[in-house]
Amino acid sequence: MLERFVNRSDAGRQLAAELSRYGGRSDVVVLGLPRGGVPVAFEIAMALDAPLDVFVVRKLGLPGHEEFGIGAIASGGVRVVDDSVLRAYGIDSATLEQITQRERRELDRRELRYRDDRPFPTLQDRVAILVDDGLATGSTMRAAVAALRAEGPKEIVVAVPVGAPETCSAMAQLADDVVCLMTPEPFYAVGLWYENFDQTDDDEVHDLLERAAMRAVPPR
Repeated sequence: MLERFVNRSDAGRQLAAELSRYGGRSDVVVLGLPRGGVPVAFEIAMALDAPLDVFVVRKLGLPGHEEFGIGAIASGGVRVVDDSVLRAYGIDSATLEQITQRERRELDRRELRYRDDRPFPTLQDRVAILVDDGLATGSTMRAAVAALRAEGPKEIVVAVPVGAPETCSAMAQLADDVVCLMTPEPFYAVGLWYENFDQTDDDEVHDLLERAAMRAVPPR
């Protein structure tokens, strides 16, 4: 039987061992998906001696059926939309802009809360390691990968401690590299594979990013 992770920090340390080939490189940046992915990403960034940031993703939902995604926006001012879905449901540019502005306000609020005034890092020609605490359906991670492509990284790595087998397999078609430590069958839910899966709050995300940023500042 597979052993559960103690918590997100334990999962991050175990995941970091599988990502050691990316350690000590100046072209690597670790991006945690808030909120639960950030504690995992923090451990990876520390182990790899890489900068840590947060990649906030907001789904753009179909009016009246907001759970159905017609696109996504993400950190760095990125927006990706499915044009075929827009045409199929008759979503005009004004409606799309209205939806985008609403979700942009929430994304901006989260970014300010998490990052303060630190600018979003340049990802052009870098290796971006996208981290979450697990993959169930993978909808958020798919949106993150699509949005991240627009930033021009040379490689996108999806890294999670645990994921549904079919989701991890599907992710391999989107990302350049995928590391899923555990792919249990049956899967059921991400939280079942942690002894402690308490909710990560905004304060913890902010504090971890602050600690990582302070560590990256060279001594005078």
